[in-house]
Amino acid sequence: MSAKNNNISLYFHIHLISDSTGETLVAIMKASAAQFRNATALEHLHTLVRSEENLQSTLEEIKNKPGVVLYTLMNPDRRKTLEKFCGRNKIPAISVLDQPISMLGRYLGSRMIREVGAQRNLDAEYYNRIEALDFAMAHDDGQNIMGLNNADILLLGISRTSKTPTCIYLANRGYLAGNIPLIPGSPLPTILDEITKPFVVGLIASPDRIVQIREQRLVGLNETDQTDYIDMDRVRDEMRQAKRMFTKKGYKVIDVTRKSIEETSAQIIKAYNSHKKIKV
Repeated sequence: MSAKNNNISLYFHIHLISDSTGETLVAIMKASAAQFRNATALEHLHTLVRSEENLQSTLEEIKNKPGVVLYTLMNPDRRKTLEKFCGRNKIPAISVLDQPISMLGRYLGSRMIREVGAQRNLDAEYYNRIEALDFAMAHDDGQNIMGLNNADILLLGISRTSKTPTCIYLANRGYLAGNIPLIPGSPLPTILDEITKPFVVGLIASPDRIVQIREQRLVGLNETDQTDYIDMDRVRDEMRQAKRMFTKKGYKVIDVTRKSIEETSAQIIKAYNSHKKIKV
C-alpha cells in the first residue's frame, strides 16, 4: 500500500521470517518503520522456520496478507524458495544481514559459517546476561539494598522515571543494574554514602510528563481519586528536590522526558564507559 499524500495514514503488512528467534528482524523493522510517521506496520513474526513445512505455512500467510518481507534464513534452499515466491508474487523482500555479512567477509577475507542462531550460543556472554537479569529483578525498586554495591550502574529517580524498564534493558546488555526510588518524605538510604563501585545516574523528566504517566497508571489500576501522587505542584517539588540532590552528590543526570528506553540506556552506557576510563 502506498500514497503520495504524506497526510494519509497507511497500514501495511510486514512479514519477518527467521530460522532463529527473530529478534534481529524485529529491531531492524522497528527502527526502519519509525522513520515513517504516517505508516503503521502490521507485524507478522515467523520464527524458527527450519523446515519445508514451516516455510510453506509462512508463504501461505504472506500470500493471504501481502506486504513487505524481511528475512534472515541461513539455509540456501529455503532462502531460494522464499525469494522465488516473492519474485513471482511481486512482493518486496530483503535479506537484512546480506550486506553486513558480505562487507565483513570481504574485510576479514573469511567465509560465513551459515549457522542458525550463531549469535545465541550459550557462551559466557549469554550467562552474563542471565545473571544481570536476575540481579535487576532482585534489586528493583530498592530491594536487597545492601547488595547494590555490587552493581555496575545504579539508577535513582522519582516515581515514573522509567527506572525499572531501563534496568531490564541494561541487564539485557550485560550490565548489573539496580534502582532506588526517591519517595517524598523518606530519607535517602545510607548506602548511597557508602557504595564505591556503582556508577550512579539520576533520572529526571518534565513534571508534565510525570503527571501524565502517573495518571495513566492510576487509570490502569481503576483509581479515580485525586491524590498528591498526580498533583502538579507536588510533582514539581519532587523533581526539584531530586535535581538538587543529584547536583549535590555529583551524579550523572539524564532527562528521560522524550527518550525511549533504548536511547536512555545508550546514553547511560556511554557515560558509564567514559566514567570507567577516567577511573582507571
